[in-house]
Amino acid sequence: MTRSVRLRSWQKTALERFASHPHPDFLAVATPGAGKTTFALTAAVSRIAAPDGPRRLVVVAPTAHLKRQWAAAATAFGLHLDDKWSAGEPLPGDMHGIVTTYQQVAVTAPALAAAARGAMVVFDEIHHAGDERAWGEAVRTAFGSASCRLSLSGTPFRSDTRAIPFLRYELDLARPDFEYGYGEALRDGRVVRPVYFPRTNGHMEWSAPDGSTWAAGFDDPLDTVRANQRLRTALSLEGDWLPAVLAGAHRRLTEIRRSHPAAGGLVVATDQDHARAVADTLEWRHGARAVLATSDDPGASDRISAFAGSDDPWLVAVRMVSEGVDIPRLRVGVYATTTTTELFFRQAVGRLVRWTPGPTAQRSYFYIPDDTRLRGWAHRIAETRRHSLRREDRAAAETDPAQLDPLRDPAARDGEQLSLFAVISAVATDVEDPAHEAPGAEDDHAADEDLLLTLPALAEPGPGATAAAVAAGGEGGGALLTRREHKAHLRESNAELARDLARRTGWPHSQVNAELNRLAGLQRVQEATVEQLERRLRRAEAWRARL
Repeated sequence: MTRSVRLRSWQKTALERFASHPHPDFLAVATPGAGKTTFALTAAVSRIAAPDGPRRLVVVAPTAHLKRQWAAAATAFGLHLDDKWSAGEPLPGDMHGIVTTYQQVAVTAPALAAAARGAMVVFDEIHHAGDERAWGEAVRTAFGSASCRLSLSGTPFRSDTRAIPFLRYELDLARPDFEYGYGEALRDGRVVRPVYFPRTNGHMEWSAPDGSTWAAGFDDPLDTVRANQRLRTALSLEGDWLPAVLAGAHRRLTEIRRSHPAAGGLVVATDQDHARAVADTLEWRHGARAVLATSDDPGASDRISAFAGSDDPWLVAVRMVSEGVDIPRLRVGVYATTTTTELFFRQAVGRLVRWTPGPTAQRSYFYIPDDTRLRGWAHRIAETRRHSLRREDRAAAETDPAQLDPLRDPAARDGEQLSLFAVISAVATDVEDPAHEAPGAEDDHAADEDLLLTLPALAEPGPGATAAAVAAGGEGGGALLTRREHKAHLRESNAELARDLARRTGWPHSQVNAELNRLAGLQRVQEATVEQLERRLRRAEAWRARL
């Protein structure tokens, strides 16, 4: 079955470069929201459909939630990836491959080495392979025999003394084979949104673990330890700083929702208890229901997926949505975590940049503490935004000192002994959130023409798999199910019919299931293809009709 995919100009260029690349390893760095997944899956279909191409695809993602997201995206391309695969489990014949995580790779490298031999591998956010030394070594062990490896990242990254396998480095900076930055995406138009950074100063007082008492604003010079304590004080809900910032962000979101009713907001919280307290604050102070996504909740991935498709106003998360998670309707963010690394900050900003069809004036706003480190990371992004979208005469701007601050939003200025640390007070200062100004030139920036590319026909991965079983959707053209999900529904239907047959015949369940397996020509239901499950279902229905 042939399919068509609409590609942006950068994706077409990256595909051409990937196709002509003489080496098995290719690193593509593209700004969050630009469409790395579409690029990677188009590249995978092209490689797998080639007569001498790989017959299996392995995707490595940062989190369990992203495994399902990759599998669902691949289904639309006719690629069927098992996102629940575990070591020792045979891959069903009607699957093109699997999706796993870097953490799983670290503990299943030998099993993955067998599955990935001669395969194509896609590394999503490849910098995670350097998070722990064991992860990088496992990646090399698991995928050294792959036929080609496509690495993706949302931002340039350094080795940080742990060189990641299969990449080239220059002065410790990973060297991409293709790069598409935030500034280029803004200039192309209708790819990403311009992001503004309302930042809030304050006056914080706290008792340090050594018993000393401190008081400082974000402009006061402090060493790293005290600066971290000051930031923790500001973000604590025992003070007034964070509630004031949440109030400003909620006002902004309420205003945006007048023209973009489904717009949502994201709070990146410090830890699980902090996230719950933030959600409570949004609800009892502003009447705004907040969806929680914390790592201790086994249903967090389902909550994130449900939030992405809803019109709920707020999502409060701890690291769960720092990168990769696709929630295009996010327009407002609050950076309420003590993590101050540039990579994490950029990944969090990336959740707000994806352009969505329909609404005009698609500015996003990320509320941040006026901490010097966060101010610096925001400054770099804001400089790129201003350089890419500026329309006024630069000389005129230089006559206005206020315009020299690239963080200034035209519509707003907005390993310790934790038990011994105590917040005394935290008060927000210099907080203003006036009405939104009229849309600027950047809001209606014309887009480059997209390219409609017809993908090569992709054969079903194993004998006996039916084209009709590529995917199943809900009524009225609902979202596609992955093949794994489709088979789960078929197994459930088979189990229900088997129970009914056991009740009608008086046979033991084991005997009924063994007979159905024999009639369908399969050994185990868990290893069955879609066609085998459908055949088993038909045999069960025919048997019941004869009773």
